[in-house]
Parts: sequence; structure tokens; C-alpha cells
Amino acid sequence: MKILITGGGGFIGSYIAEYYAKKDTSSQIHVIDNLSRAKLLNNSKFINFDYNWHYLKKYKNIHFFKEDIQNLGFLKRLMKKNGYDVICHTAGQTAVTSSLSNPYLDFENNAIASVNLLESVRLSDSNPKLILCSTNKVYGDNVNKIELKENDFRYDIKNKNFEGISEEFDLDLCHHTPYGISKLSSDLYFQEYGHSYGLDTNIFRMSCIFGPRQMATENQGWLVFFIICALKGLKIKINGNGKQVRDILYISDLINAIHSLIEKNIKNEVFCIGGGSANSISILELINYLQEILVGEIKYNFENWRSADQLLYISDISKAQKILNWDPKINFKEGIKKTVDWCRENVKLFK
Repeated sequence: MKILITGGGGFIGSYIAEYYAKKDTSSQIHVIDNLSRAKLLNNSKFINFDYNWHYLKKYKNIHFFKEDIQNLGFLKRLMKKNGYDVICHTAGQTAVTSSLSNPYLDFENNAIASVNLLESVRLSDSNPKLILCSTNKVYGDNVNKIELKENDFRYDIKNKNFEGISEEFDLDLCHHTPYGISKLSSDLYFQEYGHSYGLDTNIFRMSCIFGPRQMATENQGWLVFFIICALKGLKIKINGNGKQVRDILYISDLINAIHSLIEKNIKNEVFCIGGGSANSISILELINYLQEILVGEIKYNFENWRSADQLLYISDISKAQKILNWDPKINFKEGIKKTVDWCRENVKLFK
């Protein structure tokens, strides 16, 4: 198999690359990354954003392209030269905060880059399976229309029969933030290139993915960032009241979902992918659990709410369970413990 991964130097992209490099040494894995994450997150002092890029160098069947996918000419040449079986699009600007401070940079790295990728495939002679890593932020604050009850440490859904946010949930007429809009634009363009041009596109609208080797910051990768702060004895800043809830998914479970999709004859589908209701956790619950694991008090303070923050987001994963024959295998407590162990062993990577 020949597979292309955009953003292959990032957290999710590097795991996809490693999975297929190990699975079949005859496979050709091509990864593209412009290694711009420090710039996009306005965190140039953080010197280990390219950790996963270097980590993958040990695999002989992974080939590296340090290039920007905003370069349409490069993508056209790449598609012409290589007949890919699969393309996983994980590249992009990933932080809501960065999108608010520089919305055009966010638009370039998400919407324009995605259309460039789609165009390069449309104009080629191949029709690989295309998978977009999208986000729960495409639903904006429509999610906050769900009726909730506020408990001591978390929000819960009042309607016990409501399984969570499905693929049919309303996307329109709400506050998204520029990040939510640029990702929604990519999401819709992937769908449209499937409908209009016959491309084999599929979309994963992902909730919070976490695990070892996630180079987290305050603005992106909140769960791992909290772990790092706890290990280093730093005070955690909580935006809002800390009762916000997310369903979290360990990285290996996401990779299993991607592999299941690649193996099946499925096209032009959208899937909500996360841990589901069984793996939901609030910020305050995470802090309490980390205190149990680390046997020590964690310092934190409360600050203003973030723009368009979703009070509760839980993925309805029933479609993925049915069509992909997939279920999360790592429960959230086990996943957090695995991540804490890795972060403890590699804490020097984080300044």
C-alpha cells in the first residue's frame, strides 16, 4: 500500500504513519509537514514541536517531505508521480485561540490547504481513499442548546435518552470561532468533492484525542497539557468553571477506527469519533483523577470563559460502531494512566 499523510510530523499524523510502517514494511509511507506548529501556536520557545517528525526517522519505509500543502504546484507534482491508495489529511491550524488572533492564517492553513489537496487529487489520474480529520468545533455553540443539568463537578445531559452529538446535528446559525468555520469549510469541501467529482472522501469529526507523544500546549491538547503542568508543579489555568465535559479517545483507538475505514468499501461518509458517553470527563474531574494518580495537590485557578466554548460535547459514536464495526478499547482512566507514565518519563521535552 502507498499512503500519504499530511501533517505527518504531528501527533495524529505520526501515529498513522507509524502504524502502517510497522504493519507492512513493504508499504510506502509518505509524510508531508512544514513544521510550522510553533509559529501557528505562537510558541516559538517550545523547541520540541518536531519531536514526532524525528521520531519517525527510525522507519525505513517512511519518506519525508518538508513542504507546505498550500503549495498547489508541489501537490500536483506529487500526485502525478505517486498513485496513492490512501491519503490521510491531518495537517492544519489546530487552536481556537490562534484562529481568533489571526483568522486569515487559520483560513490559509485549514480551508485553502484542504482545497489544494482535493484539487491535486481531482486533477490527477488516481482516486485514493481520502480521510479528513475534522473536529467537534464544526458544530459551534449550537451544542449549548442541549438542555443540561449542573452538578458539583460537571455538566450532564438532562435527557437520559440523548446519546450525544451525531452526524446530523445542526451546524448552522451559531457562533463557531474562525477555527470552527475553517474546519467546517474543509469538512464541506471534502463532502462536495465526493459528490461533485466522485472522489472517495470520508470525514472523522473528532472529539478530544489524547495519548503519549502529544506535544500539548495551553492552547491545544488540554488534557495532556494539564498532565504536564501537574508533573511540573505548575498552576493550571481553567477557563470557565471547570465543569465543561468532553468525551476523550485514546490515540490507538482512533488509529483502529481509521484502519477499519481504510479496510472497508465505504465512501462519502461522515463519522463522529470520540470516546462516547462512557469516556466523558470534565476538567475538574480530570484534575481530581490526576491528584489520585500523582498523590498530590494540583494548583489551579479560574479565568474567563473562552469564546464559543461548548459546555458539554459527547460524541454519538453509534454510526461508527455499526458501519466500521469499531468500539473504543482503552477506557479513559487507562488511557490517562498510560499518558501520565509517558509524560513522566519524557517531562524534559516540555519547557
